[in-house]
Amino acid sequence: MTDWTTHTTRARAWFESLRDRICAEFEAIEREAGSDASFAYTPWNREHDGEAVENGGGGVQGLMKGKVFEKVGVNVSTVQGEFSKDFAGSVNGASAEAPGFTATGISLVAHMRNPHVPAVHMNTRFLTTSKAWFGGGGDLNPPIPYEEDTAEFHAEYKAACDKHDPEYYPKFKRWADDYFWIPHRKVHRGVGGIFYDHLECADDAAFEANFAFTRDVGEAFINVFPRLVRKRMGMDYSPAEKLTQLEYRGRYAEFNLVWDRGTLFGLKTGGNIDAILMSLPPEAVWS
Repeated sequence: MTDWTTHTTRARAWFESLRDRICAEFEAIEREAGSDASFAYTPWNREHDGEAVENGGGGVQGLMKGKVFEKVGVNVSTVQGEFSKDFAGSVNGASAEAPGFTATGISLVAHMRNPHVPAVHMNTRFLTTSKAWFGGGGDLNPPIPYEEDTAEFHAEYKAACDKHDPEYYPKFKRWADDYFWIPHRKVHRGVGGIFYDHLECADDAAFEANFAFTRDVGEAFINVFPRLVRKRMGMDYSPAEKLTQLEYRGRYAEFNLVWDRGTLFGLKTGGNIDAILMSLPPEAVWS
């Protein structure tokens, strides 16, 4: 296939609907905590050298700062155009001679006020170049890990994977473990989850199968993470535990600025700077 326009439109609609449900759930948690915090939504258009790219697409940054969610961003974007020639060769199916692309997806990072509540990252996306593929995943990033929370998070993603292929979970868990590793610190960013990329769509049947799996990845997130938040958000914490959280956030920031491919992709394709860097924590320390 060469024309993926209708497929991109369908994927975009799903990512936007997932965004709406996640934001509503997070706002409901804030209400349960006695907070009236809500998401503020800021639309943006793709730019190149400070100028809007004609027919380049854009997205919407959703940001909330509340009593439970110290800072949470839920972004959706749909962009198209051409990669720069020096970057095109690093992207699946693109090259200096064929730099065209489309990309639609949702990206979420939540930094929590209570250090007993884990931070979390989730994203799913659909990209086309000369090829078309899905990628994404979710990973848990607790400053103070609880084995039962880790087990619950992984069990939800394992169930989602097992519906589609028994080899998915061990493969994508291992991929997350390898990807979310901070080489200069020789530590993992968190307790893992799943990560997948280049789930290629050679035809309509492959698209439907991979799209169904990607939807289940999104459903797994909205099923499990709010449960973990509600379990931990009322716990007392000490100044020492808050400091542990702030030091952990420093490691998180290091990974996202130095090693994360999504950050680089956004910067290289004229994405909105605030939306790209919404993954950075509101406060962190380096000892």
